[in-house]
Amino acid sequence: MVTPAERQVLRRQSEICKTLANPKRLEILHELRDCEKKVGELCLATGLRQATVSQHLAIMRHRKMVTERRAGNTVLYRIADKRINKACDIMREVLMRQASEDSKFVQLVSASGRS
Repeated sequence: MVTPAERQVLRRQSEICKTLANPKRLEILHELRDCEKKVGELCLATGLRQATVSQHLAIMRHRKMVTERRAGNTVLYRIADKRINKACDIMREVLMRQASEDSKFVQLVSASGRS
């Protein structure tokens, strides 16, 4: 049986997953993977408007996925915990394995249809 404390952890885990469920946020995280960047740089890299990038960054800041650093008038963003990169890598590996299995299934079905 799940304890109240475990339910709380699951709820927070769900919130992180919801944050990662947006492809534009994943794209922003991908851009921040190796270095910190300004909002303008993220706009150029993603093709998103500044207001949109700022909204996504605010959501990720609230979930403590990114942090900001001020350098004079410039605000730089970076991934708060490099394990977020690892989590994204694991999800990508799962996706690639699923795609490979789907491809093998399609090949099997195609081959059996030609027999």
